[in-house]
Amino acid sequence: MSSKPIRLIIADDHPMVREGLKVSLESEGLSVVADVSNGEEALAAAAEHHPDVVLLDISMPVMNGLEACIAFQEQLPDIRLLIITMHDDREYILKVIQAGAAGYVLKDVAPEELILAVQTVHQGGTYFSSSVAKTLFSEFGRARPAASEDVLSPREEDVLARLAEGLGNKEIARELDISVRTVEAHRLKIKQKLGIGNSAGLIRYALDHGIIRR
Repeated sequence: MSSKPIRLIIADDHPMVREGLKVSLESEGLSVVADVSNGEEALAAAAEHHPDVVLLDISMPVMNGLEACIAFQEQLPDIRLLIITMHDDREYILKVIQAGAAGYVLKDVAPEELILAVQTVHQGGTYFSSSVAKTLFSEFGRARPAASEDVLSPREEDVLARLAEGLGNKEIARELDISVRTVEAHRLKIKQKLGIGNSAGLIRYALDHGIIRR
């Protein structure tokens, strides 16, 4: 009856942070299969344990979170990556998204939000804590390069904007007052038109072309 718990690896160079995260996550039924102190150890542990999601800090010795994201994309691209850090600098956020991270949350988020972030990323979505989303999207206006309009229809841009903000199919359908099947069809069309097969790539395109709300 019960579904398998989401299997996680935590990579952070502070033992107390790892322990705190482990307690929070396991108290909600998730399974932490390993906790390690740097990106290199995270890769080795992931190859051994095959987790669903890896939580990565950015500032770590030996191999930092950004380098780890790149290495995971090359070696273990099916594993979902969630950044959990105290850095809210826009450059950091953009770099890890471009390197393949599916989510980015700050270490001061409530335990419930961390669980939601892990679940969303595990289900194939993207997740940004509210302050991160504000940092990421606040500098973009509604103006878009003409090239973007030539590629995507206005409705497809509406869907992509919401995908970039981490909304799932049901939430997008509700916001746009369309069916979930229609959202899925738009997602497929967007991926086909842009030649982009993953969420990180779609977010990067949305940022590069100003396809976001406000």
